[in-house]
Amino acid sequence: MNVLVINAGSSSLKYQLMDPDTGVVLAKGLCERIGLDGKFTYKPQIEGKETLKAVDVAMPTHSEAIAAVLGALVDEKNGVIGSMKEIQAVGHRVVHGGEAFNKSVVITEEVMKAVEDCIPLAPLHNPANITGIRACEKAMPGVPMAAVFDTAFHQTMPAKAFTYALPYDYYKTDKVRRYGFHGTSHMYVSARAAEMLDKPASELKIITCHLGNGSSVTAVDGGKSVDTSMGFTPVAGLPMGTRVGDIDAGILQYLMNKYKLGIDEMLDILNKKSGVMGVSGVSSDFRDLEEAAEKGNQQAALAIDMFNYGVKKLIGAYAAAMGGVDAIVFTAGVGENSAEQRLEIGSNLEFMGVKMDAEANKCRGKEQVISAADSQVKVLLIPTDEELMIARDTAALCK
Repeated sequence: MNVLVINAGSSSLKYQLMDPDTGVVLAKGLCERIGLDGKFTYKPQIEGKETLKAVDVAMPTHSEAIAAVLGALVDEKNGVIGSMKEIQAVGHRVVHGGEAFNKSVVITEEVMKAVEDCIPLAPLHNPANITGIRACEKAMPGVPMAAVFDTAFHQTMPAKAFTYALPYDYYKTDKVRRYGFHGTSHMYVSARAAEMLDKPASELKIITCHLGNGSSVTAVDGGKSVDTSMGFTPVAGLPMGTRVGDIDAGILQYLMNKYKLGIDEMLDILNKKSGVMGVSGVSSDFRDLEEAAEKGNQQAALAIDMFNYGVKKLIGAYAAAMGGVDAIVFTAGVGENSAEQRLEIGSNLEFMGVKMDAEANKCRGKEQVISAADSQVKVLLIPTDEELMIARDTAALCK
């Protein structure tokens, strides 16, 4: 079964065509600058097929972007399938499902209405996701489609973890609560960790660390999310590439009053000018920060230290919340590629049974146990594969 996985942004669209049963990717790519000049990248994963990189293609809307994708997939020379009939289903990443969805679902008009109702909770993301779905419906009438939600995995959190200490009516009336994000990634790596440890997920307590430009840490107890660091929006939790993470709300009033800032200006600072970029003054890319720190830039070094310290604190907090931990998983851009940061985060946790193996940790982007043989808590590096998770859910729903 071939599943087309779509991740639509406001001006971009990522895609992969894969067989979820085998995990084999037939083609993948990216549509960029939709609504502007249009750039199309197509990477067939079959020998002898030609890659197209950042080719100019008119994409005034997402409909033209989808048409470009489908045209490339069935192209006589470089296509990877013979006809559109070989795409049996489409899986869409949808950022916010609110409390309406605790799992992936087949897309119906009722589902679309519920996703639209979540737009106030994710005004930058859900409209783009909806646009991508509608474009696929127009281009591929009759092909079954599924929505896979970033928030769904975290719907198992208990009220004590997701409720904010605000007047309770704000939750009952306005649904102000912790939702959490990166759910598809946390679900994938926690399930994969159970497989690597050869134990049922239902018997394990796992802390998953999705660390990158956007970062979150999740406590997974018995295969279910019981707490996570992102909140009502993705700006909460750890300091990230450009997002501030957790902050005293009184600081906002202080800065807004002092510098005559409106709420939109303040949120722009919190989302786009803060995090490790704001502290370092160098970059939101941790590779740039490591290079600057090595050259003596103290602010870059501080930004890295703050991030690592934040992850370490969450690991300790979630181990306490679950009453123990069996495994810690590192994934995503920083988690998969920065041996230095993994080692720093995992060090000095011997009191809770964590013992890192510095040599085993010297690796990038591959599944590996990076804790010592006698470590009571296993530490794992597991590259995330959200697209495969989306494809598997879609295949299960649409067969």
